[in-house]
Amino acid sequence: MVLQYPRLMFGASVPFLLILIQVSSCTLEVTGYIGQDVTLPCTYDAQANGILSFCWGQGKVTQFKCNNMILSSYYGEVTFRESPRYQLLSQVTQGNVSLTILNAQREDAGNYGCRVEIPGWFNDHKINIHLILEEDEMNAKGSTSEEIFRVLLNNSNIGRIAAIFLLTIILILIITGRKVLARRTTAPQQFSIFTVENIYDTIPVDK
Repeated sequence: MVLQYPRLMFGASVPFLLILIQVSSCTLEVTGYIGQDVTLPCTYDAQANGILSFCWGQGKVTQFKCNNMILSSYYGEVTFRESPRYQLLSQVTQGNVSLTILNAQREDAGNYGCRVEIPGWFNDHKINIHLILEEDEMNAKGSTSEEIFRVLLNNSNIGRIAAIFLLTIILILIITGRKVLARRTTAPQQFSIFTVENIYDTIPVDK
């Protein structure tokens, strides 16, 4: 019985430790837009714990580290940053260690994990985030307009556009020329009639 007692205690303590590990973690879902900045939230109580070390990784947080680390900070100073698009724009000294992804792209979607190293056994604060990126309607319209403009500027279309432009100018010149000629042909007739009427008005009439 004496030899089995530690085994029983160890077997009973394993589920208890796993419960403690799972209690300090949570999972969030964040939706952002392609081409815009998106912020992944992660906070802890800095007043109670002070400024702590933390890390961000792609993929869910494992039991003892950040998976595929993309940013890490050691007591307030960034020690590793995989890309300049990963920024800490929040108040880190006040416990807000949220990660901002600048100009988010479609390939940035997926799982991310934040891990704050709180002193003590199994006290680390862990947040798993699933990032969903959607197409922004305004950006989609803008990109569609840009694509149309690029198609129009294609080498094969430049000649067609130039020909249409020249034909339009020629038609405008023809129509304008016809109107000018029409005015010139009608103006002398009106002038002659007016002159004859004036002559009759100036001839004295014998009484």
